[in-house]
Amino acid sequence: MPATRPRWSDDELEAVRRLARTYFEKEVAPNEEKHAEQGHPDRSLYARAGELGLLGMTIPEEYGGGGGTFANLAVLIQEQIRSGADSMGFAVSEGIVAHYLLAYATEEQKKRWLPRMCVGEWVGSIAMTEPGTGSDLQSIATRAVRVGDEYLVSGTKTFISNGHLCDLIIIAVKTDTSQGAAGISLLVAEVDDNTPGFTRGRILKKIGQKGQDTSELFFDELRVPAGNVLGGQEGLGFYQLMEQLPQERLITAVIAQAVTEAAVAVTLDYTKQREAFGKPLFSMQNTRFELAECATIARVNATFLDDCIERHLRGELDAATASMAKYWITDRTGEVVDRCQQLFGGYGYCLEYPIAHMYANNRVLRVLAGANEVMKELIARSL
Repeated sequence: MPATRPRWSDDELEAVRRLARTYFEKEVAPNEEKHAEQGHPDRSLYARAGELGLLGMTIPEEYGGGGGTFANLAVLIQEQIRSGADSMGFAVSEGIVAHYLLAYATEEQKKRWLPRMCVGEWVGSIAMTEPGTGSDLQSIATRAVRVGDEYLVSGTKTFISNGHLCDLIIIAVKTDTSQGAAGISLLVAEVDDNTPGFTRGRILKKIGQKGQDTSELFFDELRVPAGNVLGGQEGLGFYQLMEQLPQERLITAVIAQAVTEAAVAVTLDYTKQREAFGKPLFSMQNTRFELAECATIARVNATFLDDCIERHLRGELDAATASMAKYWITDRTGEVVDRCQQLFGGYGYCLEYPIAHMYANNRVLRVLAGANEVMKELIARSL
C-alpha cells in the first residue's frame, strides 16, 4: 500500500479497493499456479468479478456499468498487482476495449456489447500487433475488403492479450492500402471457437506473466458486418488509436507503479526478518541505503502518477505527458525491482518468492503500449 491515500481517492473508492483486494487475494491469487500452467485464467473468474460489481465500473449505467471514473479502474489494477494475481486481463478488456466501444460505437452497439462485458459474460480484446509490425501501426498488413454489407478480414495478429478467451475483438485492419495511416480502420468482431474464418493460434510462452492470456490470432476471410466499423466510416482507425493510447499508457504506468510499491514492501519485510552475520539484513548500511533510494523513487513516481491520474480525470492528460509517465515509471520499476531482488540473494531467483515473479513480469512493461524508445520520440516531437 502507498504511504498515504492518493488525492484522487475517496471513501467510496477505498471501499472498492477493499472489495477488489478480497476478490484477488481469495479467488484469483490461489489459482495463479494453475493459470500459469494452462496459459490463461479461468473464464469463471470474469463472471465472478461481474457479480461483485468490479467490471464496467467506468462505464455509464445505461450500458450496464457502474457509472464511475478512471479512478475506479486504477484502484482495481493496483489491487490486482499488489495481490500477485497477474493473470486477469482487466487492463485490456476494462481499460481499453470497453472505452473504444464507449467512444466510437453506435448507441445500438453500445447497448448490445457493453452490458455483456460488464457482467463478465464476454471478454474483450484488441488486435493491433502483427508478426512484422510492433509499434509501427501504420505498417499493419491485415486486410479488410468490403463485399456488399460485410468486410472479409484476412491476416495474422500476435501478442494479443485476452486472445484465447475473447468473445469480442477490435481488429486494426487496412481498408485502403494506398492511404497509409488514413487507410486504417477498426472493425469489431463477435467470435467464438466455431466462427468461420477465425482461428485462435497458440498461447505464447513468455518469461513472465505466464498466466495472462497472450495469443496469436488468424483471420481467413472472417466476415464482419459493415456496420461494425468503429466511427461509422473507413479510415478513422489510426486516429482513434492515437486518441485512446494515452489511457493505455497511463494504465501501464499504474501497473508499473503498483509493482514498484509491492517490490519495496516485500523487500522491507524480507530484510527485516532475514539474518546474515548474526543480525537482520536491514541493519546493514548498504541494505538500508538501497531501500531508502528505492522508497524515494517509489514516492516521487507516485506523486507524478497521481498528478497524471488527476489530469486524466479532468480530461486534461495530453499524449506527451502520458508517454512520459509510461516510459519513466516503467524504466524506474525495472531498476527498483532489480535492486530489491539483489537484496534477496539466491532466494530472489526462486519462484517461491514474489520478487522473482515481479522481476520476470515487469520486463514487458517497457515494451507494451509502445516501446519506451517510441515514447521518447513522441515526447521529443512535443518539445
